[in-house]
Amino acid sequence: MTAAGWSQPDWQTREQLLLAPWAMHGVDTAGRVHPEPPHQFRSPYQRDRDRIVHSAAFRRLAHKTQVFTGYHGDYHRSRLTHTLEVTSIARTLARALALNEDLVETLALAHDIGHPPLGHAGEDTLAELLRDEGGFNHNAQALRIMELLESRYPEFPGLNLSREVLDAQATRKKDGTAPAPLLEAQVVDAADSIAYDTHDADDAVELRLVTLDELLELPLVADAARRVEARHGRLEGTEARRAILHELVDFQVAELIRTSRHAIESLDVDSVARVRQVFRGDGPLPPRRIIAHDAELAAGKRQLERFLFDRVYRSDRVLEMRVPAQQKLTELFEWYAARPDELPAGYRHRAATFGVRRSAADYIAGMTDRYLEVDHRRRLSGG
Repeated sequence: MTAAGWSQPDWQTREQLLLAPWAMHGVDTAGRVHPEPPHQFRSPYQRDRDRIVHSAAFRRLAHKTQVFTGYHGDYHRSRLTHTLEVTSIARTLARALALNEDLVETLALAHDIGHPPLGHAGEDTLAELLRDEGGFNHNAQALRIMELLESRYPEFPGLNLSREVLDAQATRKKDGTAPAPLLEAQVVDAADSIAYDTHDADDAVELRLVTLDELLELPLVADAARRVEARHGRLEGTEARRAILHELVDFQVAELIRTSRHAIESLDVDSVARVRQVFRGDGPLPPRRIIAHDAELAAGKRQLERFLFDRVYRSDRVLEMRVPAQQKLTELFEWYAARPDELPAGYRHRAATFGVRRSAADYIAGMTDRYLEVDHRRRLSGG
């Protein structure tokens, strides 16, 4: 066919051809809080994805710590590289399950935009500083960014994302107020778990917080190593570590696709309404997620996560590195809380509605690790 005789199908036709009935179709969207006319070429979720990618909160992920506060080097993950890894895994899952890849990509790219600087150390510190103002949670903060804090358009505050995106992010708050999650949201949660379990282990070995031999004491990792050896023979050092962790991701993804397909079939999932019904437990069956690992793999993941918590996230070396960084965040927060006129204009204006301490936290949470360091030096050290 010549170029002149060729026409690309519109996005509605493509969705009809490619998506399963249990997927969230763009034509069925509940719309946006602030109504907008449809776009000529892009589906609602393509537009949402682009709004996330072009947001300031997304760009700043490049310079926000994932886990290892204070460790210099360019191997271990930032929030941005973690987000891209989650997105890659999530798209694989979505395509294999005939879900809406545009919606999945949007949710994956957006899932961590609420994280403050300094990784978990920063979140823990802000939660303590705001304990009398409702606390701080990065999932709730992401929703706050989406609906209020980003200022990109003259017609409305926030990004005015589709209601499905907002609802999916609300489910991550786990406060029971959000609708039952779509399969697209369940896929992103599963991809996030696969990514951080495996890649935090990789970074921990690279930083010499644990050894590969210690990881190999865990059944899930040992099984992956046996499959690698059967395929490639005995590997050593970095080559072995990378092959084993790659196998760990690949195996989890393949197993999750298998179990999810079986659940879709056995539970007679034939619509989005049925997905929500299964999650809520309406009817004779108990509530459950459809996108879930089998019992054996789930148990292996829990062992790996306990190991990482005890030996990595709460190790003496990691906690020791957190202390000076948390102190700087606390000092800078209290400086702005005592001097709200020094906040940028938008944060000053919102302080009248949400309070000075919440607005100071909004500003601090949007900083990158390095800007926090620079601003602390400028405000408190005369630098």
